[in-house]
Amino acid sequence: MTPNLNRRQFTSLGAASLAALSIGAAPQKPTGKRRPVVVASGNVKTAEIAMDLLTKGADPLDAAIAGVAIVEADPNEHSVGLGGTPNEEGVVELDASVMHGPTHGGAGVAGLRNIVHPAAVARCILKRTRHVLMVGDNALKFAREHGFPEQDLLTEDTRKAWIAWKEARLRGARIPENLAFADPVVRELVQRPVHGTIHCSCLDTHGDLGCVTTTSGLGYKVPGRVGDSPILGAGIWLDNGVGSCGSVGLGEVNLLNCASFLVVENLRRGLKPKDALVATTRQVVETSTRDPRFRDEKGKPAFDVVFYLLTKDGKYAAANIHGPARLVVADGDGIREVDSAALLD
Repeated sequence: MTPNLNRRQFTSLGAASLAALSIGAAPQKPTGKRRPVVVASGNVKTAEIAMDLLTKGADPLDAAIAGVAIVEADPNEHSVGLGGTPNEEGVVELDASVMHGPTHGGAGVAGLRNIVHPAAVARCILKRTRHVLMVGDNALKFAREHGFPEQDLLTEDTRKAWIAWKEARLRGARIPENLAFADPVVRELVQRPVHGTIHCSCLDTHGDLGCVTTTSGLGYKVPGRVGDSPILGAGIWLDNGVGSCGSVGLGEVNLLNCASFLVVENLRRGLKPKDALVATTRQVVETSTRDPRFRDEKGKPAFDVVFYLLTKDGKYAAANIHGPARLVVADGDGIREVDSAALLD
């Protein structure tokens, strides 16, 4: 059953996106007595849509996926989905993962091309297979088999930016465009490639959790590079009896530290939400800066990560290495932004 989206949301997402979001979605059920809560990594629209669906009885995972879908389908958002920043060969490769609290189910997809909504594909892997991770060409084949429409994810802006980025690095054989005359969006994508990710965690009216992380990864990355976003325990982790955590930032350091899992385990051991996040952030810095790839000339972290946490009892917090960063929260008191706790700066 397709999650109930209002007319305004239908217009924003479009028919193709709504069709994709219906694949593997659970039927709505009567609402419970708990106050729903949504946390998202900096996108108000994501939290708004997810909260609207929770109040109508949507499954928490379905609400989170619908929330990030509005960003995945936005060609002007260059960190995920359509219009995501491509790899060094000019191809957009997407990663995503999901976890479902009531069943402790989870799945991820990596290196997915030509599909706008990788988070919905990850849910389809969860619902239609006994597997947890699918990658590359066969992940695309699986998505096609289940009705996900294909389209070129490279937009005119991201194509121009990729060409300019590439030609600037092939100066011996190419004559690069003068960026001073380039469109401001293109110039920004060349000079400051987007490395963004979107995370959303939901607590429904029955006290169940669901979460999703979706990304196009590092801008102009080596083809085939996979970060933490599709890897359970690294970029995302959920335990329905404890809480849900997701992360954005340099995925490599989260992969090396099982960071999102560690946040939830810190919470399980009795730490308060902010303390659980800060302890994990401190450990990521301590371990990762041993590696010269991840530290500057002063031995400080040459990267940032942000963690977003939603607990079983509806508490929330965010923490990162270099401030500031913000967490978007939706609950019975409306939608607002909350500052993260920064370890440095």
